[in-house]
Amino acid sequence: MDANASRVDPKLLELLVCPLTKGRLRYDAEAHELVSEKARLAYPIRDGVPIMLVSEARKIED
Repeated sequence: MDANASRVDPKLLELLVCPLTKGRLRYDAEAHELVSEKARLAYPIRDGVPIMLVSEARKIED
């Protein structure tokens, strides 16, 4: 995967919130995900596009 294809515009990251909690998201560049600590969900980024659907998010386990 091209490194630039998985990058997300920093301005977009400032605007995006978790659709479930409306809380802030943390960008995990290594996993190519946006993480909601509060909801314990990780939203995938595919081809540089964040997929902000709860049904597509990965549950974060301890």
